[in-house]
This record gives sequence, C-alpha cells and structure tokens, in this order.
Amino acid sequence: MNPVATNHWARELVKQSAPAPADWLGELRNKANDQLDSLPLPRRKLEAWRYSRVDALLKQQFTPVVQAPDCTSLSRPESESPYMLVFVDGWFSPALSRIDDLPGEVTLKSIHQALNDGDALLQQYLGTLANAGENLFTALNTALINDGLFLHVPSGVCLEAPVEVFYLNSASEQALLVQPRNLLVLDERSEATVIEHFLGDEDKTYFHNNITEVQLHGDARLSHYRIQDESNGAWHLSNLYLQQGEKSHYHGITLSFGGKWARTDYRSSFSGPQADCDLRGLYVVGDDQLSDFHLDIHHNQPACNSREQFKGLLYGKGRAVFDGRILVDQVAQLTDAQLTNDNLMLTRNAEVDTKPQLEIYADDVKCSHGTTVGQLDPQQIFYLRSRGIEESAATHMLCQGYAQEVIEHIHLGSLREQALKRLQDTLEKLPE
Repeated sequence: MNPVATNHWARELVKQSAPAPADWLGELRNKANDQLDSLPLPRRKLEAWRYSRVDALLKQQFTPVVQAPDCTSLSRPESESPYMLVFVDGWFSPALSRIDDLPGEVTLKSIHQALNDGDALLQQYLGTLANAGENLFTALNTALINDGLFLHVPSGVCLEAPVEVFYLNSASEQALLVQPRNLLVLDERSEATVIEHFLGDEDKTYFHNNITEVQLHGDARLSHYRIQDESNGAWHLSNLYLQQGEKSHYHGITLSFGGKWARTDYRSSFSGPQADCDLRGLYVVGDDQLSDFHLDIHHNQPACNSREQFKGLLYGKGRAVFDGRILVDQVAQLTDAQLTNDNLMLTRNAEVDTKPQLEIYADDVKCSHGTTVGQLDPQQIFYLRSRGIEESAATHMLCQGYAQEVIEHIHLGSLREQALKRLQDTLEKLPE
C-alpha cells in the first residue's frame, strides 16, 4: 500500500465525521487534518514501525462514531469507586457513569462536556504534548477529537478514591473507529489514581485509537493503571504522552491481554529536576495475537529517575514486540535510568522481537538496560511434579510467579486481585 492509498484511507474517515467547529478546537483539528497528506506511511522502513506491520489494518473499512450511541442494552460495570466514567464507542455515557462529591474544585468530566462549558484549562493543555505530525494515527485522532476523559486536580488536593474509566463497545455490527482523547492535569502537590479498562465483546472488529496526555506539575503524584482486554478481533493503539515537573512522581502499569493487534506507546519527558517515572507492564500473548510496546523516555532534566520493567508471557503462535529507548541529554547529569524486558516462551512457535536501547550524552549517570528470552526451567517443573503437582498446574504456578513481579506493584488490592484472576483464566485455557 502506497502513501496515496493511506491518505485516502484516512481522508475517507475524516469525510464521514462531523466538520470541525469554528473555534480553537477547529484550528487544532484542521491543522492535524492538513498533516494527513504529508505524513509517511507507517511501514517497516521506519524504525518505529519496523516490527509492527499495519497493512492489514489499513485495508479495513472502519466507520467513525459521530455521535453518542444508544446504551440502553448495556449494564453499568462493577466498580466501588465513587468516580466512575463509562465511554461507549468512545463517547461518554452519563447513564452508566457515576461522579459523586468531588473535593476541592476537582474537574472530572468528558472532553465533550468541557468543550461545551468553554473550559479554559482544556484549551490551555489539549494538544500540547501529543504532536499530530508524529504519525498517521496521532494525526487522525487529533483531526477527529470529539470526546474523552478530562481530569484536573488543583494544587494541594488529594483525590483519595480512584477514578475508574471503562471503555466499552456497543452492539453495532459495523467495524467502528473509536477514538477517545484524554487529558489529565495535576497541579502542584496534588495526587490522584486513575484506572482505565479497555474492554471488548467477543470477536467484534473495531479500531480503538486512543491518545492520553498527562501533565504533572511540581510534586504531583499520579498512579495510573491500564488493563487492555479488547475483543479478539480488535485493533488497539494507545499513545500516552507524559510530561513531569520538578519532584513529581508517575507510577504507571499496563496489563495487555486482549486484541488481535495491540500496541502501546509511551513518550515521557521532564520539565523539572528530581522527578521519578516508574513504568511497568505485562503482556500475555497467544494465537493470532500481536502485543507491541514502544517506550521513548527522554531525560532532559538533571537528577531524574526512571524505572521501566516489562515482562511478556507468550504461548501458541503469539507474537510480541518490545522497543524501549532511553535518551539522556547532556544537561541531564545525575540521571538514574534502568530498563529491563523479560520474555517467557511457553511454545516453540511463539515469537518476540525485543530491542532495549540507551543513548547517553551525559557523563555522570547511572543507567542500565537488558533483555532476556527463555523457557520454563525443566528442573523447576520436575521439582513441583516430585511434590505431587500435575505438570499443567506446575506450569501455571511458575507462570503466575513470573508475572507476579509486575502485578504486585499494583497498589490497590482489589485491582491486583482482578489482574491475578484474569491471568489465571488465561493460563487455564492453555493447551495441555
């Protein structure tokens, strides 16, 4: 497929959507729309897409969701949090959501509602981190911004209960283009926890093209958990853009279980010294699945720390990609950055492409990176079997122990139990 065909694919999606409004958002959308023609095709010649083929995706005919769908047939997800937002086909559903007693002038609403309210903070921050000219899919999301999550926590406020967000799909038989656009802004000394669930029904085909911009100001703290469990026929692309101020802390964990093709990109940078970025991930990949993680961690301020730990569990003919890069500028002295990627292959037909990278221009740093690809230790299996444990149960125990190293960093007990249950359900379906 050539660039002209790709542009036609994107242009047709834009044509099916509502025209851009005549305001600042319209200018943002129109600029991204204009960039669609000049952006290169995401193909293997580009390093960022070397292992992530999108030919099959670009051959799909998707229908943009131009208005909020009918949600009467859907049930409200289970959540104990007083702050629960549900998006159906990328649109906020008030009937399925619950937002009770927000403290300290916290803003928690949909992007669509914030636009109607003329929220000045939305105009100030939206689109400042995500560069629409970066690739075709970022431009497409920006060109069609209509709804998503908007969270603003003002200075000194601690949002004690987590904000839980569910992305659901309607009963539509069409292959839908779903494009939530999220903005999270935490002011100085504020604190919040956000949990995102990406869910899909059975084998429905759709393209979930998500962008999240996270702005943390000085001393702000955000715990951010993301559970990707899309439909077996879904294409999932999630781009997270993070900027951290002085002494801020970001704790992010992504668990990837579902989707036909699932890719998550992290782009992190710093706007002040002594900030901490803690990223962890677990991907469980089986037959007819691709799970892809790309990290671009840019240390452009002194004395900042980053930890990136990602683990893969592959079975059947599952395929995974991990491409992690840490860039340390010359000004970023006293950087401490550690990157690891481990992969456990349960079958010979599974495949992983892993490429951790360090690019360092400072001379007073503590940095390391590493990767492993291996199989279960036969001696460990033998030891458990000698204690009367069946081979399949022994395999499950070792896999759970391997994945536990990531899951145990989930600070919320109920969410940690959900993650372990989802992992156990997958392991129980493994062939003998």
